[in-house]
Amino acid sequence: MKNKTITRADIADAIYRELGFSHSEAFKLIEQIIAGIIEALQKGETVKISRFATFIPHTKKERIGRNPKTGKQHTITPRTVLSFKASNTLKNALK
Repeated sequence: MKNKTITRADIADAIYRELGFSHSEAFKLIEQIIAGIIEALQKGETVKISRFATFIPHTKKERIGRNPKTGKQHTITPRTVLSFKASNTLKNALK
């Protein structure tokens, strides 16, 4: 299986070819979509892209962690993490 990474430029090029937008318009469209998703996640909102996936932000509290190699304990700062839940449509497409 060949590993290929799909980039923003690849998506913009597909929009250019399929929908007839100019390259710059297609790239701006991708940037605006991504910026909108990031903004919503920063506000703590769940982002659902129908028939693709749901991105769910979770806030983790401060806790004590331990380095397994040295056994030394240290504080892990609070942070926000994302969960990615694939839709059934995406799961079925990958079977």
